[in-house]
Amino acid sequence: MKSKLIYWLTYAGMWLLALLPLGALHVLSDAICFLLRHLFRYRRRVVRTNLANAFPEKGKKELREIERRFYHYICDYMMEEVKMLRMSLDEMKRRMTYENTEAYLSMIEKHGGIVVMIPHYANFEWLIGMGAIMQPGDIPAQVYKPLHNSYLDEMFKVIRSRFGGYNIAKHSTAREVIRLRREGKRMALGLITDQSPNRNEAKYWTTFLHQETVFMDGAERIAKMMDFPVFYAELEHVKRGYCKVRFDLLTETPKLTAEGEITELFARRLDQTIRRNPPYWFWSHRRWKLKRSEIG
Repeated sequence: MKSKLIYWLTYAGMWLLALLPLGALHVLSDAICFLLRHLFRYRRRVVRTNLANAFPEKGKKELREIERRFYHYICDYMMEEVKMLRMSLDEMKRRMTYENTEAYLSMIEKHGGIVVMIPHYANFEWLIGMGAIMQPGDIPAQVYKPLHNSYLDEMFKVIRSRFGGYNIAKHSTAREVIRLRREGKRMALGLITDQSPNRNEAKYWTTFLHQETVFMDGAERIAKMMDFPVFYAELEHVKRGYCKVRFDLLTETPKLTAEGEITELFARRLDQTIRRNPPYWFWSHRRWKLKRSEIG
């Protein structure tokens, strides 16, 4: 009962906030940013440690500027997520620009599906609008990790399916993808690929942002199983409230790649993306909590 009450209160609050224009939500974001950074110091130690380890060549002043811009970004991200409850498709298409869609669409038609490797960068959540650029009947699917609270989980599924998105729980990915293909469905399967795995998911180790880092290889395994071409979502923060994405082909023949090769390509591309404009990645995540020596 308590969880259900939290769900309805949260949903009602977000729905009312979403009535505001995005400009007003950005003003609210500025206030939240001040509180998070200066009063509550939200994960400040994590943010500063991550930045210092990732950019040992940068001085304290430069790191603090990245930190400042990161807190503004993460608060904007939260408000823009709220706005998705009420955002029209026209506004979404105006604020999220899709580039080089020809290659993206042709690979879906040729192979029946593609895998899109997505980082926690810029406003990656707005990729749910990709259904607007796909052929009628094709499915924009996203793999997600269910929340422990089933009511809140349901709320975020509603947000992420507003523009035709199809939600697939992480533990059901292979089964759902196979089922959709047997039904003759074509799809673009998006997977967030840079989150910190748990011990059982820790599969591929590499050097990333100057640190030994483990990645999940779920996107690579699905691509090889289905023989789907793999794209990297090159996201770019254009300006406040605007984002664009370019889909860059990593491989059209995943089954011919070596084990870990696709995951390594993703890690290298993400490293470049972050270095080009550092504030717009999730620096508050405890990304490096797993150590190779601890899990064998």
